[in-house]
Amino acid sequence: MFRLPAALRRPVALAAACLALPLAACADSDAGTKRQIDVHDPVMAKEDDTYYLFSTGPGITIYRSDDLHHWQFSGRGFESEPTWAKNVSPGFGGHLWAPDIIEHDGRFYLYYSVSAFGKNTSAIGVTVSDTLNPDSPDYGWEDQGIVVQSVPHRDHWNAIDPAIIFGEDGTPWMSFGSFWEGLKLVKLDDSLTRLAEPQEWHTIARGERPQFHPVNEPGPEEIEAPFIFRKNGYYYLFISRGLCCKGDDSTYRLAVGRSQSVTGPYMDKDGVDLANGGGTPLISGNKAWPGLGHNSAYTFDGKDYMVLHAYESADKGLQKLKIMDIEWDDDLWPVVDPAQLDSFKAYKVK
Repeated sequence: MFRLPAALRRPVALAAACLALPLAACADSDAGTKRQIDVHDPVMAKEDDTYYLFSTGPGITIYRSDDLHHWQFSGRGFESEPTWAKNVSPGFGGHLWAPDIIEHDGRFYLYYSVSAFGKNTSAIGVTVSDTLNPDSPDYGWEDQGIVVQSVPHRDHWNAIDPAIIFGEDGTPWMSFGSFWEGLKLVKLDDSLTRLAEPQEWHTIARGERPQFHPVNEPGPEEIEAPFIFRKNGYYYLFISRGLCCKGDDSTYRLAVGRSQSVTGPYMDKDGVDLANGGGTPLISGNKAWPGLGHNSAYTFDGKDYMVLHAYESADKGLQKLKIMDIEWDDDLWPVVDPAQLDSFKAYKVK
């Protein structure tokens, strides 16, 4: 995610009276009020009956829950940071950005981004564990290093915001990108930790970049965070447009296109290719939630969900976790209900 790497707010200490309450009631609180979980760029996975939530933060922040509403801190992907981070990005500020989590053949792969604000001195890495359960003897993340790296002047794209999708034939692909000349899709090899050779690349979405804009600067395209979700015989490409992380001035919003091929082209409802500026608006901010985005999408127990963060105006623009139901219209386009921005709430618990 293209943004200032500001530290996420830390929980407020629980009042002593909370110790006598049931676990579900012992949410982080201000003056006894439950505190909603504040996360950026949320992605999820489910192992057994437990949901795990991963988000931007020092080392990648991990939470777990059995009901999607009460989340307990579950550790970090890294105790500090990848050993190679500052070699790739000397301006790296310590926060790993925009993770993705997948399970494949009994192992969990956690992808993450190393970058610095306003630069494409960036890289996407991956770390692997046999389980997400920190109480298991098999738990432990082993970093596999860099998957792909962007270098200023050499590359006109930015290696952040990864998301993994498998094609119908089982081939793994990684979408990624932020600003610059758009969002990319690249084939991975069977290890899921390296690019396939010979390399295969596709541009799946892009904005309009001014002619002669310096190649080492992000430019005004305001497009990032691709996530591809397979459903209904289509691959749906969700993208975030606008600016995040600006409180009431955030313009973050979601758009979507779809394709019957994982490599695209991804077309919107009007038949415009997302690689040519297309994208059907899905959900935008409102007065209470001025910006929202960087979504992921899942099917859990037969229900489809969209997971995202939204900035709450009433809480000084602090980002909050939102999990929204995905419905499908008669033409099999995704629909979400903006009322769930208010109705869905998720809390940190001890």
